[in-house]
This record gives sequence, C-alpha cells and structure tokens, in this order.
Amino acid sequence: MKKKKKRTYRPCSKWMKLAIRSALEGIRRGSGGPFGACLVRKGRVIAVAHNTVLKTNDPTCHAEINAIRLAAKKLGRHDLKDCVIYSTTEPCPMCFSAIHWARIAHVFWGTAIRDVAARGFNELHVSNARIKRLGKSGVTFTGRVNVRECLELLSEWDHQADKRTY
Repeated sequence: MKKKKKRTYRPCSKWMKLAIRSALEGIRRGSGGPFGACLVRKGRVIAVAHNTVLKTNDPTCHAEINAIRLAAKKLGRHDLKDCVIYSTTEPCPMCFSAIHWARIAHVFWGTAIRDVAARGFNELHVSNARIKRLGKSGVTFTGRVNVRECLELLSEWDHQADKRTY
C-alpha cells in the first residue's frame, strides 16, 4: 500500500492581515478582545471573524469559533478538512478542539497564549503542541506568523481605556 505523503503548508501574510484587520474592528467596536481569524479554502477566503464574547455575552464566541461557524454555514458542511485557519493568537484549548472536530488541516497563529495571558486574559496555559500530542490530533500548525503585527494588535488593545479581559 502506498504511504500518503504528508502535506506541508506555508503561511500567507495577506490572510493573517485579514484576521488582524478583523480583530482591530472588534477592538474598536468593543465586541470582544484583540483576536481575529480568517478561514481559507483553496486560496479563497471563506470566513473572517473577530471575537464577540463581550458583545454577545457568550464565552464561546472566540474569533476561531465564529469563523468556523460562518464557514460551515457558507459551505453547507461541518467537515472543513480542505481549509486552513489563520488566528492572530494561538488557539485556546476550546478553539483548538473545534478546529480538530472541524478537521481543519492547518492552523497559522501569531502571538502565543502566554502573550495574551500576560495581559490578564483567563487563559489555560496549554499549548497547541501539547493538546495535539495528548489528543493525538492530526491538525498541524505554524506559530509566530506575522508576529510583529499581531503584537502591535495586542499593544492597540493595551491602550484601550474601556478594555475588559475575560
């Protein structure tokens, strides 16, 4: 039997910039936190979303979850195995699990969980690498993509007078 070749993914700066732009929009609207996500399929944007936890009073409305919901609805299916997702911050355990269940192939993320935890967000200090290993997940990921711009996004958040962490 032929062994399946493992696919490698290379980051695309323009997709991360869409996630960053969405996160900035969310910050300026007071919707959530400094988080954005962009879901891409075959070189085309399927969904872009930001965190809306504070706007909806729903703790599950993280940027990645919102993008997955939009993409699944748009594509009319729950299986997103032919998609990749760009997230301005390393997905939390809830978001990584949703990415796994949606069978999204690859995650590109900017800042690390520790970067947002340092700003007071109630993060579980469990890296994507650890979740992947413990859960035997097939999701692959690349971290620190457009990290400088993602750190600037956190700096923008730091300067918000009415910011709230959760």
